[in-house]
Amino acid sequence: MKRKKVIVIIGVMMTMVAKTTMAQEAQNPVGNNPFGLVYAGAITENKKGEVNLHPVSYARNGIEVVANVYIPPNFNDTQSYPAVVVAHPNGGVKEQVAGLYAQRLAELGYVAIVADAAYQGGSGGTPRNVDTPTNRTEDIHAMADFISQFKGVDSSNIGLFGICGGGGYALKAAQTDKRFKAVATLSMFNSGVVRKNGFMNSQVGTIQERLEQASMARAQEAAGGEVLYAADGPIPTAEEQLAKVPYDLYREGYVYYGKTHAHPNSTFRYTLSSLMELMAFDASANMDLINQPLLMMAGSSADTYYMTDEAFRKATNAQSREQFLIDGATHIETYWKPDYVNQAVDKLKSFFNENLPKTQKDEL
Repeated sequence: MKRKKVIVIIGVMMTMVAKTTMAQEAQNPVGNNPFGLVYAGAITENKKGEVNLHPVSYARNGIEVVANVYIPPNFNDTQSYPAVVVAHPNGGVKEQVAGLYAQRLAELGYVAIVADAAYQGGSGGTPRNVDTPTNRTEDIHAMADFISQFKGVDSSNIGLFGICGGGGYALKAAQTDKRFKAVATLSMFNSGVVRKNGFMNSQVGTIQERLEQASMARAQEAAGGEVLYAADGPIPTAEEQLAKVPYDLYREGYVYYGKTHAHPNSTFRYTLSSLMELMAFDASANMDLINQPLLMMAGSSADTYYMTDEAFRKATNAQSREQFLIDGATHIETYWKPDYVNQAVDKLKSFFNENLPKTQKDEL
């Protein structure tokens, strides 16, 4: 079937390109990591007395999901450890920023799990790159299902940490899943609102037109026709074009995802039909259902900060809540820049130590 014309979605996460900065370029790990990890300081082999990584897989509603479980130094599966579920950004995979933070959490004594979303990355599911809130939220519930059965994990002692789009879905999952005893986000991105309105309301005038296109794309899929994708087109590469990209999020996002921390399983196209669900989703809705302790972190210079602020203000029933700003950081810099990552990890350490019951981690 002939491909139909599709509006390119400005709000798609990280599809713009930018001039690479030398500082971020230097973070690109050298060589091929045997675990496929692409962040600086990543584990290259499992050693006694250090954080170890275990690739695992499990079924989620008939779909095979692949995940990495990071276990603390000197892990003893006859004892009881707290765990943290980590949700990756839109278009990202477990080998990038989510893996970095999972590794750092394991260094603190937590068992941490990060999985590729179903239909994305190395996980199964067709058509490829379906990206809906229902799926992403269910991925988080399924990670909790798996890690709660992992030998050595205290199933009553599980935290949740979401990054970027994964942060928005973490908020949604925590609203109903009370297995999560504490919830944290970093650089939260409200995927549905951006898909509907465009980043910073840049596409409000085309909402109905794009919904019409998404509806037609679903009809085409149902009839056995070609699957249509958003953000499926050439990306400008000339520096003069890159300089015109108006948002730090997208300029720096290409550097991170397209160059310094690129991974072959990471892609930012998604089925156009996904917009039918995405555009009706708001990560900040029903925040009053969150009664767990809540930490929301963002860079003070992030052009996405307004999303964290809005959701945080609505979390009126959280047992405790704190908004933590990383001074000077942009959205993407919280993914890789050592000083900013260290600040976020230090805050996560104090937050989870305070709000997850004290167990084996205190002896590590």
